[in-house]
Amino acid sequence: MACALGLMLAAGCGGSEDGLAPAAEPAVSPPLAQRPAGRVIPIGNKPEGLVADPETRLLAVGLTNPDLLALVDMDTLEVVRRIPMPESPRHLRLARPGGPVLVPAERSDQLVEVFLPGGRLRRTGVGDFPHDAASDGRGRVFVGDESGDTLSVVEDGRRVQRLSAPVQPGGVVTSDDGGLVSVVGVSERALELFDSRSLRRLGKIDVGVGPTHVVADGDRFFVVDTRGDGLLEVLTEPELRIHRRTPLPGAPYGVTVDPARKRFWVTLTETNEVVELTDRRRLRSFPTVRQPNTVAVDPVSGRVFVASRKDGTLQIIEPPPLGEG
Repeated sequence: MACALGLMLAAGCGGSEDGLAPAAEPAVSPPLAQRPAGRVIPIGNKPEGLVADPETRLLAVGLTNPDLLALVDMDTLEVVRRIPMPESPRHLRLARPGGPVLVPAERSDQLVEVFLPGGRLRRTGVGDFPHDAASDGRGRVFVGDESGDTLSVVEDGRRVQRLSAPVQPGGVVTSDDGGLVSVVGVSERALELFDSRSLRRLGKIDVGVGPTHVVADGDRFFVVDTRGDGLLEVLTEPELRIHRRTPLPGAPYGVTVDPARKRFWVTLTETNEVVELTDRRRLRSFPTVRQPNTVAVDPVSGRVFVASRKDGTLQIIEPPPLGEG
């Protein structure tokens, strides 16, 4: 695959024998230079993967060795339940408000659905090394099988379809109405779009020099280009295309959307920061815990959560109104 798009940085296109680059990874974060903003509490070993449910008021946190899903009350900050997982979770999403939590359990080749608030599990066999998953909100779940280069389609606890995907699918998300599915191949450095109902392919484009994570805002998709230090806005109409690139120096990695406040939050793993943005400009940043690979936001309160994979802690930030603090 050639180095394409004028918006790419001059980072080169090195890669493997098949011409594809290795997947981008977060930076190895340096020791803290500033005290983290807000409050920091212990949560468990190597937390990575966060998702906040506004209905049950629970924050799900993925933990490793032992492999657990911790459920945290977002109002009291107490851990109310720790649920054993078949494998360490890294990406978490909600199927819909109220749950279940979608947990791709990578080395077990399973999708685990964790029903809230009680923690009942449903396991479904999927493809090779499932890494991310997203729901259309109507019962259909799409799972990116990172080592299989496939997209598994799951309904009612059964895999009903398997689609080819961009090489090493590492990020999967659906549009807000559930009608579109976006899959980022982190090695191919491409985003492919599918119709969630017909499963028809709608297009594929290059996205940066080292894309990792993707989120949706309406029918727009925002891709974190970790190696390229930017956030890419991808439009789907009238054609699939990159519309804007917002520079984010510092190896951006984790990303979440606050739909109520029209804000994006992106972690910078090279500088131990989390950045608040609109869809087109950077607003401000906050110092974080070390190795901030994952971020989530409570859409009710606007409270921001950042996990430290290095220190086993959870950071809670209450962003003051702009112009204050």
